[in-house]
Amino acid sequence: MKMQFPVEAFAAIETPFYYYDVELLQATLDTVKREAARYEGFHVHYAIKANFNPRLLEIISKAGIGADCVSGGEVRAALNAGVPADKVVFAGVGKTDKEIAFSLDAGIFCFNVESVPEIEAIERLAAERGVVAQIAVRVNPNVGAHTHANITTGLAENKFGVNYEQLDEVIDVVETMPHLKLVGLHFHIGSQLLVMDDFIALCCRINELQELLLETRGLVLPHINVGGGLGIRYDFPDKYPIPDFEAYFATYANNLKLHPGQQLHFELGRSIVAQCGALITRATYIKSGTCKQFIIVDAGMNDLIRPALYDAYHRIENLVSDKPDGVYDVVGPVCESSDVFCKDRRIPVTERGDILAIRSAGAYGEAMAFGYNCRELPKAVLSTDL
Repeated sequence: MKMQFPVEAFAAIETPFYYYDVELLQATLDTVKREAARYEGFHVHYAIKANFNPRLLEIISKAGIGADCVSGGEVRAALNAGVPADKVVFAGVGKTDKEIAFSLDAGIFCFNVESVPEIEAIERLAAERGVVAQIAVRVNPNVGAHTHANITTGLAENKFGVNYEQLDEVIDVVETMPHLKLVGLHFHIGSQLLVMDDFIALCCRINELQELLLETRGLVLPHINVGGGLGIRYDFPDKYPIPDFEAYFATYANNLKLHPGQQLHFELGRSIVAQCGALITRATYIKSGTCKQFIIVDAGMNDLIRPALYDAYHRIENLVSDKPDGVYDVVGPVCESSDVFCKDRRIPVTERGDILAIRSAGAYGEAMAFGYNCRELPKAVLSTDL
């Protein structure tokens, strides 16, 4: 199925706004659940950082999927959406005492810890409450990934996790702390990964590490968390509206050597919500330069920052024009030269007032919007509203 655009209904809505196709989201969730259920002990947590729209979170929660959080606010959002506390994991390099305390009081499943000082903080706060906190050590596996440098997270130079070589001493520290229980290892090598070889490389590194822990410490931990990272096809959103979850889960099933009874956790974000969302905008002006034509739209980089931040590609469609293609730069009104959605793109000849869709914007779109130039945040419209 592909995303549907009720263009006639859009005509009455002030732009820019984010539009979410609930039917496509539900179909994606159904696919995730079906493919994960093929394998015993596979658990999916939705990465809330991709999109924390509360109405979408409720839909995801009702699908029975857990939550991967990277702030106390995300933990609260997950719980408010109905995600059971025992399906919530909390990662991030800079958890504050306030965030840790809130999560301890809520009784979340696990903290994915990333440094010894963080471990010490959780121990102290857990001791104050007389509870035992479950933790998984995030290991930086030094595995490269075929993605943008700014969303690679698994190299030794990245800020995330403890380095592969430091794991033994970190475990030694944890074993001295009576209010911590080490239940697993956590990994994440990056985002927007379309090559399964990246995940196979991670599996090989985890296999090596598990063998080493068993040989040197006699240690087998009950939970392995491999993060997320599965990408989407930004270039062909209608041809590939739902990512290849079958190949993704099969890659881990075929390459990761789990011990009997070990549970495997995934933290999928972009792959669940990206294709069901689009930023809907109107052409404010058509401007002809000496060597360029510009479509100036009423959405800006504050509404969707990915093109400015990552030089990210998003397919842009004129939803109302059936004219032959022209060649345009699509730009926004924000007072920055980087406020550009695309350059030299073939788009049907566009007129003032035409409605355009910036596709595949359900992930890291609304979630990263901000109020630069005193611009209002974009509203969200669900297909079920229309």
